[in-house]
Amino acid sequence: MKRKLDEKGVPSPVKGDIEASRNAGFESLGLDTRLLQAIAKEDFVGPTEVQAKAIPLALSGKDILARSKTGSGKTAAYALPVLQSILRKKGGDKNKKSVSALILVPTKELAQQITKAVTSLAAFCAQDVRTINSTQNVPEAVQRTQLAELPDIVVTTPSRAANHLNDGALTVESLTHLVVDEADLVLSYGYEEDFNVIAKAIPKGVQTTLMSATLTTEVDTLKGLFCRDPIVLDLKEKESDAGGVSQYVVRCSEDEKFLFAYVVFKLKLIKGKCIIFVADIDRCYRLKLFFEQFGIKSCILNSELPVNTRIHIVEEFNKDVYDIIIASDEHEALGQKTVSRKDDNDGLDRNGESATNGNAEEGEDDETSTKRRKRQKGSKKAKEYGISRGIDFRNVACVLNFDLPLSSNSYTHRIGRTARAGKSGMALSFAIPEDQYRKTKTLFVPSTRLDEKVLASITEDQKTKGKEVKPYNFDMKQVNVFKYRMNDALRAVSSVAIREARTRELKQELLKSEKLKRHFEENPQDLKNLKHDSDLRPARVQQHLKHIPDYLMPSGGAQAMVKDVGYVGLRKDGPENRIRRIRAMKRGRGGKNKQSGKGRNPLKTFRVGGKK
Repeated sequence: MKRKLDEKGVPSPVKGDIEASRNAGFESLGLDTRLLQAIAKEDFVGPTEVQAKAIPLALSGKDILARSKTGSGKTAAYALPVLQSILRKKGGDKNKKSVSALILVPTKELAQQITKAVTSLAAFCAQDVRTINSTQNVPEAVQRTQLAELPDIVVTTPSRAANHLNDGALTVESLTHLVVDEADLVLSYGYEEDFNVIAKAIPKGVQTTLMSATLTTEVDTLKGLFCRDPIVLDLKEKESDAGGVSQYVVRCSEDEKFLFAYVVFKLKLIKGKCIIFVADIDRCYRLKLFFEQFGIKSCILNSELPVNTRIHIVEEFNKDVYDIIIASDEHEALGQKTVSRKDDNDGLDRNGESATNGNAEEGEDDETSTKRRKRQKGSKKAKEYGISRGIDFRNVACVLNFDLPLSSNSYTHRIGRTARAGKSGMALSFAIPEDQYRKTKTLFVPSTRLDEKVLASITEDQKTKGKEVKPYNFDMKQVNVFKYRMNDALRAVSSVAIREARTRELKQELLKSEKLKRHFEENPQDLKNLKHDSDLRPARVQQHLKHIPDYLMPSGGAQAMVKDVGYVGLRKDGPENRIRRIRAMKRGRGGKNKQSGKGRNPLKTFRVGGKK
C-alpha cells in the first residue's frame, strides 16, 4: 500500500502502525489480549509512570502503596491487574461467580467515575467480568439482589461496604483484591469505624493496593490495617509538570468579591472553563442569582442535589456544555475536626450553625439539642460528597477560590483541578484582610476571619514547592464604574430569594433524577438535553444589567481592567451552544409570534413618514 508523504517527505504511518506503537508498552506487561484491545480503543498513548511501575508489581502479587498526582492514570494502574487476575482465575469459565475485588472510594461521584473506567477497560471481556457500583440511588432490595449475583468487582464507599457486610448482603470469602483509592482522603471523611468493620471481615492474604496523592498519617493507618510489607512507590511530580498553574490572589472586601467576579466573567478576562469554590450551599445560590442579573450562565454543584444530577453535571461540564460551575466545598464546612472554627462573636461554624460537638449536655434546651442532631445528620450526609478531590474535571482553565479553604492542603487539592495533562491553568483566590472582616454583614461568612493566616500558610507552602502566589492587580479606577451595577444586583438577591431558589432547584432536580430515571435509561439522548445552568428566576432580574454600555468600557478594552497580568485560557472564543444560538436568533426575530410583533425592535420598524 502506497503511503502519503508528509511535509518533510516522510511516509505517514497507517492506523495499524499507530495502534501497534500505542500498545507496545502495555504488551510488554503481559496483559490479556482483550485488555489490550480495550486499551487501544481508549487511545492510550502508552503506560504512564505509575502504570509502568505499579502494574508489574501488582501482577506479581505484591501489596502496593503508590503516591502519584491526580490525573496520572492511577485508575488504570490498579484496574488492569485486577481484571487480569479475574480473567486468569476464571480461565474462560463464565459460571465461576465470586466477589474477587473490592474498590473503596470516598465519594459517590468518584465511584461512578471509576465504575465507568473499569467497565471500559473490560469492554472486550464483559461476559467474563461484571462490575457493579453499590453507591447508586436504588432501593436496598435491588442492591441486595445485585450483590447476591456475586459480581466480580464491587465499587463502593467504605460506609456502604460496612453496611452490606453487617447485613450479610456482601460476601467476601473469595476476595483476592482490595483497592483503596484516594487513600489520604477517605479517613478524613469519617470512615474510621467502617474500615475497622471491613478489616475484620475480609480474609487474610488479600492483595491490597493503596492509591494516594499524598502520603499522610491516614495512609499509614490504612497501611497498618490492610497491607503486608507493601512496596512504596513515591512518584513525585516533575518540576516541569508542577509549573503549569499560575497562582494569583486578590485582597479585597466582601462586596468587592462580587464586583471582581462580575468584572472577570462579564468582560471575559478569563477565557475557558472555570470552577468557583464557595464556603456553603447558600453561597452557591447567592452567587448564581447574582450572575443571573448580568446574563452570566452558571450551574451549581453541592451535596444537596441528587447524586444522578451531580454526575450528569460533571459529565456535561466535561463535554463543554457548561463553562462555569459553582461548587461548595462541604467536606471542609461540615463536621471535620481540622475545620471546625468558632467565630469570636456568635460562636458559629462555617454554615452558621452552633459549632458545639458531642451529645446534649446537662442544661441544654430541646431546641439546641434538635439543632445539634440536624447538624450531625447533615454532616453524615456530606461524608460521601466531595468536589476538590477525586472527580475528573477536564480542561479546566481556571479555579476561582471565591472563599479561601481552611488549609494549604485543601488549597493544593482545589487548584489541582486545573493545569492537568501538561496543559496550563490559572488559580485566582479572594482573601479578606482582617480590617475588612465582617464589614458587610449580609455577605460575610465566619471562616473569612482566618483568611490572612490561611493565605500566609498557602504562600509558604507553595514557596517550598518552588511556586509563587502573585497579586492580581485590578485597576480600581476602571473597576469602580461598575460598582453601582453590582449594588443593584446584590439588592435583588435577598435571603428570601436564595431560600426559594434553593428549594425550587432541589424540587426540579429530584423530579428529573427519580421519576425520569427509567425514561432516561431508555432514551439517553433526552438526558443530554437537560440543562442545569438555566435561570432560577426567584429574584427580580433587571434586564438592563445584562448589557454593558460603551461609555462604561475602559478605553483600552477589557484587558485594561487588570495591570501587569495576562492570561490566555484553554479554549478560544467560539460559537455558543447550537441550541442556545438558535433560541437567541428566534428571540431577536420575535420567535414564532412574528405577526403579533412581540420581540421586535421598535426602532428598526419605525417609519418617519408614516403610512401612505
